[in-house]
Amino acid sequence: MTNPENQEQHFAALKSKYQMNDYKDTTPSSPLYFILQKMDLEIELIEFELDWLKEHKLHPTMKTQRIPKAQRTAALIKLADEFSVLKSKYHTLSYRAWTTEPLYFILHKLDSEYPLNDSEMNHLTKRHFPETVNIANAHNFLKLKDKYKATQHQESSVSSPLYQILLNLEADEPLNQSELNWLKEHKLTETYALAQENIANLKAKVKSGNPLNQAETKRLKPNGDEEITTLVQKKHFATLKSKYNVSGSSNQLYTILKKLEQKKRLEPKEFAWLYSEKLFKRESKIFTAYHQIEATYYEQEHKRTGDKWNLANASSHWRSAEQATHALKLTDNLKFDQIKNDRLKSALSTTRGGAFRDMGKLDEAEYCALQAIDYYSNSHYPYTLMGALCYQKKERAKGDIWFDKAIKRGASPKDQETEIKRVIKHADKEERRDIMAHLLKKDTQRNQWVKRYIKALENQEKKQASKDA
Repeated sequence: MTNPENQEQHFAALKSKYQMNDYKDTTPSSPLYFILQKMDLEIELIEFELDWLKEHKLHPTMKTQRIPKAQRTAALIKLADEFSVLKSKYHTLSYRAWTTEPLYFILHKLDSEYPLNDSEMNHLTKRHFPETVNIANAHNFLKLKDKYKATQHQESSVSSPLYQILLNLEADEPLNQSELNWLKEHKLTETYALAQENIANLKAKVKSGNPLNQAETKRLKPNGDEEITTLVQKKHFATLKSKYNVSGSSNQLYTILKKLEQKKRLEPKEFAWLYSEKLFKRESKIFTAYHQIEATYYEQEHKRTGDKWNLANASSHWRSAEQATHALKLTDNLKFDQIKNDRLKSALSTTRGGAFRDMGKLDEAEYCALQAIDYYSNSHYPYTLMGALCYQKKERAKGDIWFDKAIKRGASPKDQETEIKRVIKHADKEERRDIMAHLLKKDTQRNQWVKRYIKALENQEKKQASKDA
């Protein structure tokens, strides 16, 4: 093989020639060295190599040069000979090509006594080179034992618990209690000290408010360091409360926020808890996240089963999440004349009308509501929609008639209240006062809620304006 010192000099010269000195790795085992050699021989780069350059934000520029044919051929033969030697040494002779895969520089890196990373090990595994994987693991184990002061441990098999422990340390991951105990039992005091230093660094990271990466979080199991776990949970809980703009310290709230963050559906008892704690308000981020998760669930159920009731449910939830455009899209291409169930047609037409209403397209919304009534006149939902549309058009007396028809078909006063709140939320101050005056005149006692709602809404708007300023 080529002298490593000469390789480093050659690599440095190529980096300078192709203006890639910003790439700090100077070791000849780097993929960049092999790529630059190919460029220097005017060999077209393959997709893997181009992707590698892109990932490392390097932009290759092929230099225009005239390499004598004999010199170019000699260089190619030299590379091919080196590759053949490496394949023989590391048991990969079954592999034929050499310009279309990263195997050359993986073997080159291994031969230069540099440990392979996960993607390189995975490549060897996928290519079914078990002997090469074993050599790489054994080589890596020796390097790690030296680095983490564990050379007195005689076992060299990669099945040893020590190998996994050292891999975790190399990945800067905290060791759990059983791994720390193993180091103690085998009197690897220096390695144990380094592991404790790793844990101390992690604690400092958590206390400073810096987020943990995925590997660090994954390692924090209940059998790990209790102090770190508690710190992480507190920081995570605080982050979630800030994101969802909510306060509280109960474990139930933490459990619910984690589920929302992971886009998991809530259990009925969790939903009931939110409602009882007055945390499930239409303007809240929890409300929006809940409906987004439900909408996604029903969309997936429709794709899985073909049941169009799931479309109606998904559309309704997207509306509640204030994504009317998405809600409308779900029903855009429906052929209502091919749907036999009248109640289903009415539900789909109603939710479609509701989406039009949310988008301010009131004429289209009214058409859908009347179609829904025509499909199935006993459902109260399209009547409630018509009442809300009339309120938005400032035809309140007419809207009250529609709301009364809805109540006769099973709607509750709460349904009417919810729809009128949606109208009030998007109205200006003068319109809000007009709606309040109309409702209080109609039924002073039952409609006291409108005063409280408008006051709360205006206070919320003032707070937001103050924040924006």
